[in-house]
Parts: sequence; structure tokens; C-alpha cells
Amino acid sequence: MCAKTTVAPLDRIKILLQAHNKHYKHHGVFSGLRNIVAQENFLALYKGNGAQMVRIFPYASTQFTSFEVYKKLLNNVWGDTKYLSKFTSAVAGSLAGVTAVFLTYPLDTIRARLAFQVSGEHKYTGIVNAAVTIFQTEGGARALYRGFTATVCGMIPYAGLSFYCFEQMKYFCMKYLPEYTCSPCEKNTGGLVLSIPAKLLSGGLAGAVAQSFSYPFDVTRRRMQLAWMTEETRKFGMGMAATLRLIYRENGITRGLYRGMSINYMRAIPMVAVSFSTYEITKQVLGLDTGLRIKTG
Repeated sequence: MCAKTTVAPLDRIKILLQAHNKHYKHHGVFSGLRNIVAQENFLALYKGNGAQMVRIFPYASTQFTSFEVYKKLLNNVWGDTKYLSKFTSAVAGSLAGVTAVFLTYPLDTIRARLAFQVSGEHKYTGIVNAAVTIFQTEGGARALYRGFTATVCGMIPYAGLSFYCFEQMKYFCMKYLPEYTCSPCEKNTGGLVLSIPAKLLSGGLAGAVAQSFSYPFDVTRRRMQLAWMTEETRKFGMGMAATLRLIYRENGITRGLYRGMSINYMRAIPMVAVSFSTYEITKQVLGLDTGLRIKTG
């Protein structure tokens, strides 16, 4: 919740740019943000964030909890060997991401619809109204899961790489740079914990790497989620493969599949940094992190 609220304005302009909203498709990041404030108001930067908060609490809690469960389960299945353990975080992260997405996807669709609206052209009045309208007019529960396949295809590399990179950065800092990046665990277990700057840096790098690989699927998901907002965009609701081809055919790679990537780096790096850091700090506050004991040097 802390992470998503931090980057909520960037999230909204990303959605508007990704889906080529007619009022913003010729804008850049900063001109788009200025235009939102000028044409609507300052609070419009956070449009859809209420639905985001309703979604992100169960999403993140499910993702982080299932990550720990899957990691422990995988270690029990194939053992904590030198080579396989390196991929445990990646596989556990992918499984955790898919689990969390499946449980909360309808709220992501609703949040995207609310964020895509501009003042004076509202189709939905709120979270409940959007859910009921989509359900009744677009084909029931299936409509709330439109774009789910593209999301899963993007979530597997995104969640897997973000957790893997964060765990590897954490290990690297503790093994090779403990004097600069670590402090002793307050529970006096002899273990080390990352400092807050190191947590933020590790999370930010993890987010940048993960987003680079999964972004085209994120664009596809948004186009499919928003396909039924207007008549001219319904062509993007025909399936993941068809939508990918259509985006590429109409706008190419840079202005199509990677449309809004620059702003995505601007939002993803601080978002993932804050997310992982808040998670690690909360574990320490709750006494769930006893620190990592590792041979340094």
C-alpha cells in the first residue's frame, strides 16, 4: 500500500499512455501529469487509487506469504543444493505472483477502468458500480478476468525475476559488502540485516530488471482490460495473441509494446524498492526476521 500510493500519479499516466487515451496519447510523462492537474484537478492524479488500495492489501499479503511458503516447500522438495537453491527464489516468486494475481485480478481490472476515465466522461461512479456494470454488460465474471492470460505470462518472469534479483542482491551485499550495507540483527542472533538504503537499492534494481522482460505483457493486459471502454478499442479484446499482434502491427515495438516504458522505470524502481523495503522492515519490527548468518569475504 505504501509503495503503490507513492507512485499512484505515475501509475495513472502510465495507464493513459499505454491505452492511447485520446486526451493524452500525444503527451509525454511530465506534460501528461501537468495536463491531468490542469484539465481535472490535483486529486485526479490519484484516480483509481482507492480501488488499488482495496486490491493491493490482499494481493501483496498473498504474494509475500505464498513466496515464503513456496520457497520452503521447494527447498524441501529439491534440497538446499548449491545450484538449485539459486533458482528457488525465482520459481517461488513466479508461483507467488500467479497466486496473488488470480485472487485479486478483478480488482485490477476495475482499478484500470477507473484510472482511464477523465473528468466529464465518467462511465463508472465507483468500485462497486464498475464491478456491477462490467459483470452485467460484458459477459459476467469472465469480463472481470479479461487479459488474465497476458497477466500470467508477464507475471511469471516479473515476479520470478524481482524476487530472484532481490534475494541475490541481498546475498551479495551481506557476503561482500557487509560493512557498508548491513547492520547486526536487533534480536542478537549473530545474523545480519540489510540497511534501509541497501534494501531500497536492491529492490529498485530488482524492479528494473523484472519490468524490462515483462513489460509487453503489461501493455497487452491493459489494452484488453480497457477494450470495452469505447467502440473503437473493442478490437483489443479478442485474446492475448491477437492483441499482441494488433499492438505490434498498429504501433510497432517502441510506441506499441514498450509504450510508456520510460515512465514505467520511473514508477517501478521506487515502487519495488519501497515494497521490498517495507516488507523487510515490517518483518524485523514483528520479530519475524532473525537475520542472515553468512560467511563474509
